[in-house]
Amino acid sequence: MQSDAELVNAVLGGEKPAFAKLVSRYQRPVRGIAPGVLRDYHSASDVSQDAFVRAYEELRGLCKAEAFDPWLMKITRRCSLDTARRRSGEASREPPAVSAVESPNGELDQSKRQLLAAVARLPSSERQVVMLRYFSGYSARDVGPIVVRSVGTITKQLSRAHKRLQNLLEGSEK
Repeated sequence: MQSDAELVNAVLGGEKPAFAKLVSRYQRPVRGIAPGVLRDYHSASDVSQDAFVRAYEELRGLCKAEAFDPWLMKITRRCSLDTARRRSGEASREPPAVSAVESPNGELDQSKRQLLAAVARLPSSERQVVMLRYFSGYSARDVGPIVVRSVGTITKQLSRAHKRLQNLLEGSEK
């Protein structure tokens, strides 16, 4: 499997199909960021596409080809924030990252629905790091540069989110 740096260099060398490999590799993590910011799955899909287009257009500006992953995540976050600013005040229509926990038949079992509802009730900063960490599979160390916070802040936010989720889920069982 080619590394990100090899694929980036191939794209810069004129091999457009190499970018399709990067899109395939990062499609799920990118789609995990936007819902955490926008809280709207459909808008998040549009933002994800916009992020890949912007990344392709700005690829020559990437200083280190091996840093493609965090660079793309920052672009995605910026696109999400820009969209959220433009849409401020509009109500969300769907909880974040539903596709990340759907079963193959597209339905959610009761426990997954409760978990998603609890995650949707978290404060936005905690919801975002939870989405990146658990729905997109990033480590706490990798989440830091994406959301422009220190690893210590990320671990503290995750710890607070765990406690809130536990309280929310215990409250829903009673």
